[in-house]
Amino acid sequence: MTIQAEPLEVLDVLWDVEMPSGDRLPVHKADARAKLEDRGQQRAARMLDGLPVRKDGTLEEVPVDQVFLAVHLELARLSEFVHVPQRMASSLAPIVAQLRDDAGGTIRVVDVGCGIGFDTRVLAATRALGPDVEFVGLDFNSLLVDAAARLARAEDIPVRFIHGDALDPSLAIDDPARTLMISSGVLHHIGRDSLGDFFARHGDLGVAGFAHFDPSPGFWTHAGAWMLHRTRMREPISRHDGSMSMRRALSAQELLDSATARIGDDYELTCEDVSRYIPQPEKIVRPIVGRRR
Repeated sequence: MTIQAEPLEVLDVLWDVEMPSGDRLPVHKADARAKLEDRGQQRAARMLDGLPVRKDGTLEEVPVDQVFLAVHLELARLSEFVHVPQRMASSLAPIVAQLRDDAGGTIRVVDVGCGIGFDTRVLAATRALGPDVEFVGLDFNSLLVDAAARLARAEDIPVRFIHGDALDPSLAIDDPARTLMISSGVLHHIGRDSLGDFFARHGDLGVAGFAHFDPSPGFWTHAGAWMLHRTRMREPISRHDGSMSMRRALSAQELLDSATARIGDDYELTCEDVSRYIPQPEKIVRPIVGRRR
């Protein structure tokens, strides 16, 4: 039986890095197109046609950078519209309250795959989790990390942004027992094969808890996402990749199974899909929450 490869988002093929350093590598336009065409994504492949290339066929970096920043700015607007930072705060509040009861000191929230850091900056600026919480953004894309840091400085928001990989075994966190991890729209990028390793990192690090938000699959999610991307996004790649995120979305049971298999003994896990029958646009993106036992 032939297993159909998962569809790709356009941004997936426009960025490549050297492991384990994370240094950016040049991307050949023909290779990027081939990755999409091999999955039958002809329309997505055509979106690369307007990107200029060097004589050796590699994509010029500045136009690619502009695409990445434009798409992530639109993602920030969408996150604002569906109140992702506020819902993150709501999911984390009980864990933060318990940590305060257990002992004093600063609580740290690490935003994995933070992008340009919109959610982290909102949480820090509004002090939604209290004045004793500090925020750190972590992303493997150096362009987005630099943009997030510039925005935080311009807005005078106390957030640190770090270039790094959450799956890197050498990653260490000070005082993990008072550290929480969050993300938005990251789990479906990690993919089913690596999802177990991602959850296992939480146990290896010994963090107190996490709340990872990702699209919930289903008819209303697809319909709501299509409308939101059509009405609120101008970039064709934003519209394509937003819809593709819905197709790659993982069910609550898939997320719980992956997490339970690797850290179920250490964390109390919760995750719920949106209703199949009632439209709930505010819950298109919902979390899997883990609380250390």
